[in-house]
Amino acid sequence: MLTIVNLIFQVLGWVVSAYIMLIVVYALMSWLPGAYQSKLGQFIGRLVEPFLGYFNFISVGPLGFGPVVAIIVLSVVQYGLQYLHIIVLNLLIR
Repeated sequence: MLTIVNLIFQVLGWVVSAYIMLIVVYALMSWLPGAYQSKLGQFIGRLVEPFLGYFNFISVGPLGFGPVVAIIVLSVVQYGLQYLHIIVLNLLIR
């Protein structure tokens, strides 16, 4: 039972980390002309844009801070998952 719980939380952590990396790649693609129009850019855009849409209201002039805020939110979620993992393990061990 503990192995399954560890595996579930490990996979969830990997998924959040991978999504953070996709957001970073998507943000860096703005520096490359035509990157959003490539097949890879369109694929990443379909994965990332719905989540980033919640944070696009944060901008200063032409600079958007949506990806930064999204990464901070996902980092908090990741720490929350780690804390929840510890709590679940403590409950199962007792």
